[in-house]
Order: sequence, then structure tokens, then C-alpha cells
Amino acid sequence: MAYGLLKGKRGIIFGALNELSIAWKVAEKTHEEGAKFTLTNTRVALRLGSLNELAEKTGSKIIEGDATNLKDMENIILRSMEVLGGKVDFILHSIGMSPNVRKGLPYDNLNYDYFLKTLDISALSFHKLLQLARKHDAISEWGSVVALSYVAAQRTLAGYNDMADAKSLLESIVRSFGYIYGRDKKIRVNTISQSPTMTTAGSGVKGIGTLIDFTERMSPLGNATAEDCADYCVTLFSDLTRKVTMQNLFHDGGFSSMAMSMKAIEQYSKSFDECD
Repeated sequence: MAYGLLKGKRGIIFGALNELSIAWKVAEKTHEEGAKFTLTNTRVALRLGSLNELAEKTGSKIIEGDATNLKDMENIILRSMEVLGGKVDFILHSIGMSPNVRKGLPYDNLNYDYFLKTLDISALSFHKLLQLARKHDAISEWGSVVALSYVAAQRTLAGYNDMADAKSLLESIVRSFGYIYGRDKKIRVNTISQSPTMTTAGSGVKGIGTLIDFTERMSPLGNATAEDCADYCVTLFSDLTRKVTMQNLFHDGGFSSMAMSMKAIEQYSKSFDECD
């Protein structure tokens, strides 16, 4: 059911690849709520994914670009304003990748060139986005910028590797830039710390299936799906959350506040029974 929460609003959505992507679901939901937006991803992603299908479905323009490249990022922002007819009201940053994770390198034996790429792609790209958007006055007053994070920024999860450091940096950028953007332009900047989600990128994390099962048992409301996350993004893009900024907002069914649940205890106890 649509509520018209984003009627007349314009935006930019980074990171949609295919129907498994959270950014894809966000695009569908924002379209349903009345928004117009551009879609952007790298050339490789456009070749491997199915973004043309999403663009056709939502009547959106695709602007190719590498979010780590300043010229590309600037072009994405300026072309979006041109295509949409003015400043944007919301931006979604759904970008993250670790070469170390892809190569299976453990945290205590990282390739530092890969590490720098992880930070650049997953966190510094967000700073570049905000800095260039501010330079070109590209976001309307009371606009909203949202990036996707994960609880590994606060807690250690085996296998999440240097992406945890990237998410910590991402959340720090939100606070630092959120202060400046809020003070000067009344623009909101937040992260959503989402449940583990079986996206194309998420499926590359070792043990993701086990992790999803664990968090489902631990969370009193169960894991938040990609569709749930899209609904939450809509509220943050809307005028209903004008005074929410500089926050890392947990959207995980309550997992981040749990220590141990009855379902987890019951499952854990089974392993002892099997060993007896």
C-alpha cells in the first residue's frame, strides 16, 4: 500500500544491481510513493546486473559512474540535477565491497592495497558524495541522505573482516558531515544498520547462511528483509523524519539489543545433547 509520502520528491539511488539488492527494493518503494530518481552504478555492475529492467519499470535514467572517482561522482550529481530538473531531496548510498573478503584473506593477514580499496569504496565514497553535493548545492533544504551500515561497526563478527572497519568509518562520516550539513543547510544524514540480508554482495560473506539463521533466532521480531529496509528508507526520505540526523539507526528486529534469546539457547543446547 502506497501513502504518497514522496510525491514530488527527487533523488539519486546508488548501488542497485539486481532484484536481490536493497537499493533495488528502495527504488521500487520510492517509485510507488511518488518519487522520481536517477540510478547509478559502475560499468561492470551495469554489465553484470539488470539495472535496465529497473530503470524501465520506474521510468528512471541510468547514469554510469564509479563512486570512488571524483569526476564520475561530480558527473552523477550534476547530471541527476539536469535530468530531474533541479536539486534532489534524497540520496541512498548502498555501496560496499572488500577485495580482502572476496579473496578470502583473514583479518590478521590483510592485503593493505585491498584494505585501502575497501575503505575507499565502502566509506570514502560517501564522503566524496556529500562533499560534492554540498559544493554544488545539490540537495534541497530538509533533504535526506541515507547510507547502509551493519552492526559489525560496533561488534566483532568473524569473517566480516575489513568491512567492519569501513562501516565504522562510514558511521563516523555520517556524524561529522551530518553536523555540518544540518547546521548549514538543514540536511539530514543517517545510516541504517540493517539485518544480514542475502543480497548479491552479502552472499559473498563466509557463513552468511549460518549468520542469518542465528540473527533470526536472536531477534524478537526476526530479521528485517530488504523490502522492510526499503520501507524504512522511505520514512527517512519523507518529511515525517525532519529532525532525525547524525544517527546510526538499527533496523534488525531487535538483534542489536539482545544478548541471548530462548530460541538461540534451545538451538545451542541441541549441540550438547548430540555430543552426550
